[in-house]
Amino acid sequence: MACSKVYFLLVITFLGLFLNVDANLDPNYYSNTCPQALSIVKQGLEEAIANEARVGASLLRVHFHDCFVNGCDGSILLDNSATIQSEKQAAPNNNNSARGFEVVDQIKANLEYACPGIVSCADTLAIIARDAVVHYGGPTWEVRLGRRDSVTANRVGANMLIPAPFFNLNNLTSSFAAQGLSFNDMVALSGAHTVGFARCTNFRAHIENDSNIDTTLATSLQQICPKMGNDDALEPLDIQTPFVFDNKYYQNLVVQKGLLHSDQQLFNQNKADSLVLIYAVDQGKFFDDFVKGMIKMGNINPLTGSDGEIRCNCRKPNYS
Repeated sequence: MACSKVYFLLVITFLGLFLNVDANLDPNYYSNTCPQALSIVKQGLEEAIANEARVGASLLRVHFHDCFVNGCDGSILLDNSATIQSEKQAAPNNNNSARGFEVVDQIKANLEYACPGIVSCADTLAIIARDAVVHYGGPTWEVRLGRRDSVTANRVGANMLIPAPFFNLNNLTSSFAAQGLSFNDMVALSGAHTVGFARCTNFRAHIENDSNIDTTLATSLQQICPKMGNDDALEPLDIQTPFVFDNKYYQNLVVQKGLLHSDQQLFNQNKADSLVLIYAVDQGKFFDDFVKGMIKMGNINPLTGSDGEIRCNCRKPNYS
């Protein structure tokens, strides 16, 4: 639904009802202004996953990549324009590494139909991420809401700040610390790789050059991902249960079956080993720490109050 002058005046008239003036995110933020918001998002995501099982994991990744660049502000959803260099073309996101944007479009359209100008794209992504985890059998949590949307993107930041598949443990630790996330948060949040897939171009170096990988797995993957070509071939990040949110990711690391170089760095005779071993045997502990990390990550530099806007189309600022 396109923004209109009438809609804009309505928003201005009732703005005091919508603003969270103390700038704290609140799970009940939309309870009065759009009480059906959570159900609309859940239904839209369930329909999308029924159409393509992988897309929930892809959108969980999009939320991560959004929050690591200027905070959780929906900037990753913006398309290129005369004034915007989209984060979608940054190296960590291009070539369908970040995907599922059309699902966000449909869910946002449904939200706009029900509650015009109320639910932000940033909040929509955060709710989708939680619902995707739950759909795959993972833990649930109350998503804190009230984020507003950025009116610009940061491609340079996306290239610099999003953790890369070739990172070592120090790189990963520094990357998460730059966002105010602890070492424990980093190990727990990496468990998001218990669902989803990666492209050959992102795991080729690990299977060709690294010694800390199961040789049978490396040989098998080399048939799918040769030294040259087939860059877009997909393999599950969790070779055991790619569509189940569980602790098998950590069990794989213990036996050197992490798909990415950065994955296996979490169990490579270093200080992350002890946490990986705990999560590998105690799924409940992993779930608890993952939820804490997701809530903490979702609170990275949100735009609130009068900052940003509520975009009616997640791909462009209002009245652009």
